[in-house]
Amino acid sequence: MELPITIEIVKKGKWYIAKAVELDFVSQGRTLEEAKKNLLEIIEIQFEEMKSLGTLNEYLEECGYKMDNNEQAYPEFVGLERTEVAVECP
Repeated sequence: MELPITIEIVKKGKWYIAKAVELDFVSQGRTLEEAKKNLLEIIEIQFEEMKSLGTLNEYLEECGYKMDNNEQAYPEFVGLERTEVAVECP
């Protein structure tokens, strides 16, 4: 089964941080490619663990994925927005 996911990648200092938006998994790497590779590896490991515990379907449903025999539904990613907030520093 193939699940569509959205990967958000930001750079913080020397590190790239990759996040699977719908799944709420995060990883990092020294390059953009390494961060993405590490994220996909973490997802694979976590899904294998959840499957062995019998919790994978429940987790996917909590994330907005519906995977029964008659219907498949996925969360719809609608965008990112950069904005500003006021902060008073001491």
